[in-house]
Formats: sequence, C-alpha cells, structure tokens
Amino acid sequence: MNNVDQIITTYLPKMPDASVAQRDISLLIAAALERSLSWVKAFSDQALSQQQVISICEHLERRIKGEPVAYILGEWEFYSLPFKVTPDTLIPRPETELLVERVLAIIADLDQPSVLDLGCGSGAIAVAIKQQRPDALVSAVEYSEAALLVAKANAERNKTDINFLQGSWFEPVNTGERFDVIVSNPPYVAQDDPHLSQGDLLFEPRTALTAGDNEFSDISIICHQAPSFLSPHGVLLIEHGYSQKQKVQQLFAENGLLRVITHQDYSRVDRFTEGWLA
Repeated sequence: MNNVDQIITTYLPKMPDASVAQRDISLLIAAALERSLSWVKAFSDQALSQQQVISICEHLERRIKGEPVAYILGEWEFYSLPFKVTPDTLIPRPETELLVERVLAIIADLDQPSVLDLGCGSGAIAVAIKQQRPDALVSAVEYSEAALLVAKANAERNKTDINFLQGSWFEPVNTGERFDVIVSNPPYVAQDDPHLSQGDLLFEPRTALTAGDNEFSDISIICHQAPSFLSPHGVLLIEHGYSQKQKVQQLFAENGLLRVITHQDYSRVDRFTEGWLA
C-alpha cells in the first residue's frame, strides 16, 4: 500500500460499520495526513511516504477495533461547530441538534433568556445555544470534573461565555435562581440494554449513559426539582429513549408541568419531551 486508493481498498471491508465506512476512512486518512477531505479525494493516487502510511494505518486499526472515530480524531462536529471530545464525554449526536433547535424556538422572542443545561458533558448543547443566542444567560452543570474541563475548553474554543457549575443536577445551582428553559440529556439507557456492549456505546462513559438499576432515576430527579428552578411559564426539555415516552410524560405531569408533548427525531422516533410551568 503506497497511496490512499490502495489503503481504502484494503481497509474498507474491515470497517465495523459498513453504512459509514467510506466516511470513517476518509476522515481518519485526512486526520492522519493533516489534510482536508477534498485533498484526500483529489490526490488519492499520489504516492505516500512510509511514515504517512504507518500513521494512516494506526488510525484505521483503532477504528477496526471498534473505537469511535470521534475519539480517534479527538473532536466532532455538532450544530456546525467543532467540539473536543474524549472518553470522559459522550459523542454529540445529530438527534440532539433537534433539542437545541427547540430551545432556540422557545426563547426566540425572549430578551436575554436564561437557560440551564443539566449534565452538559462536552458542553455541546450549552455552547450551541449560546453561539446562536449570544445575549442568552446560559449556565451548565456537570458532575464529572474531567468532562467539565472538556466543556470549558469547548466554550473557549467557540468563543462562548457560559457559567459552568460542578455538581449533581440542581445541587450547585443557587436556590433562588430561575430559568426560562431547563434542558437535559441525562443518562436513560437501561443498564442491561444490549446496545451498551455494541458500537460506540461500548467506549463511551457508562455513567453518562445509564442511571443504574432504574433507568428513570435521573429523569425523575430532574422532573421533581425542575419546577422550583423554572421561571413562570418556563419550559423543561429532556432527551430520552425511544420507548420511554409514556413514563417520561407521566413524570412531567406528576410534577405539575403542563402542555406536555414528545418530539420525534429525524427517524420519527420519540426523542425528547417538553413541559411548561403554569
């Protein structure tokens, strides 16, 4: 193997996810060569040095073993913004962009809206909202110190000023503080879900994926405490699993939230629920 075409021919059948294999290989080759995707395509027949081939193969071998492309690259795009990602954070998903879009729609007519992102991870949701609405007062809570460092780095990278707090859910938030919108993508995967041992989930932080014995435990905490931190007519939005709509809507209603509705993602799968404070 001494050019990109030959490397692709060799490694394409070995990629773990055939549906995105071509994309993954191109991204990893571009990163290894420190070139653009357009360069990789235009000069795929150009001879490479031995060191370049070695570097590319090292990247591709990691992917063959299942490691997510985002972790190999050390970054991923979300809402057209670059985000640093590490094994301490979840990889931002396209579906979560819909959550951001809904928040932006809710606060569209508000002057200096206040937004709280609970369990911010890499900071993707908070940073995307602040980048689109520089006037918004955005706070973000994260329990993991390592993840919080990543989130702060992403806020700085994307030139967004966010109030970061370390702690569990509402614990570090001032008691008298109120928010127009509270948004969260909490752990909600059942701990015995077989998907946890497959694909990217196998490499992502388990505590960010599953709440333990009760998959609704973190969602329950957020639903119970959120009304005390919402402004009048404030809104709570929580991302959840495809089969959890009924239980999540029940938790919203039990805690006094009205106009409860569940939104679907690009695949028309139930993805996040919103509820309004009277």
